[in-house]
Amino acid sequence: MGTNEDTADARTALLVRDAMDRATAELPALMDLAGPARAQGRRRKARVRVAVGAGVLAVATLGAVTASMLPGSGRQAPVEVVVAAPPSSSAPPQPLHIEPTPGESSMADLPAAERARQENFQDQAVGVLQSLLPPAVGTVQRTDLRVNFYRATKDGTAFPLIFSVRPSGEKPQPCQEIRGRVCAKATLPGGIEAHASTIPTGTVTETEVSFRYGTCNVRLSVFPDEAANASAPVTPAQLLDVVKAPAFLDLVKAAEAQPMEQEQRSIPGG
Repeated sequence: MGTNEDTADARTALLVRDAMDRATAELPALMDLAGPARAQGRRRKARVRVAVGAGVLAVATLGAVTASMLPGSGRQAPVEVVVAAPPSSSAPPQPLHIEPTPGESSMADLPAAERARQENFQDQAVGVLQSLLPPAVGTVQRTDLRVNFYRATKDGTAFPLIFSVRPSGEKPQPCQEIRGRVCAKATLPGGIEAHASTIPTGTVTETEVSFRYGTCNVRLSVFPDEAANASAPVTPAQLLDVVKAPAFLDLVKAAEAQPMEQEQRSIPGG
C-alpha cells in the first residue's frame, strides 16, 4: 500500500507537468527573422525564459533563435532556428511491484519486446485513466504483475483497478440487479451498449463497466479497499463517462487490434 508521501509526490509531479504545459502554450510567437538583411554578417539573438508553475519548482529555458547572413552576396542566408526542447512531461508514477504467487506468471516472464510493448500500453493507460477518473480515485499506477492490473491511491487508501481488453468468443453478460447490484447503461460512440454497476462486497462496493468492442470484451473495474472499509470512490455514471471518452476508446481500439491478453475460452458444460 502506498504512503501519503508517495501520493503527494506523484500529484506534485502532475501539477508541475500542467504548469509546464500552460507556460509553453502562453509563449509569444517567435520574432520574424525574414526582414531586410545586409551582408555585413549581423547576428540577432533572442532568448525567452519562462517561469514554470508560478514558482512551484524551477525555471524552464525554452530556447534561443539565431539568424546569420551570407557575407558579400547581398542576399539573406537560410535562417537557422535553434529552439531548446521544452521540458518533457513528468514520467508516469513508478510501477507497483506485486510478487506473484507460487506458480503464477508475471510480466517479468514475458519476452523483452512484448514486455516493453505492454509496459508502454500501461503507461498510456495510466495517463488516460488519470485524466478521466474523478479526483477522489487518486493517483493511478500500473503494476508489474499483469498488463490489465493497476492501482489507485488516495490519502493512503488503495483501490485495485482492472482495465481489461480481452479477446473472447462470447459477449459479456448484461448487468442484472440481483443481490444488491445496481445497474446503469449507456450507448457509446458507434452504437456500442455499455453496462455499469455497483457490486456489494461485504460492507463496501466495487464499481465496474463492461462492453463488447470488436472481438474483445472490455472491462473497467475499481475495487474497494476492504482493509480500510472504503468503497470504490466512483459511480457507475462516472465510469460510463470514462469509457465514452475518445482517448479511452483509442486505447481499446489499439488493444483490440493487437491483443495483450490471452483469449477467454468457455468450457462446454462448465
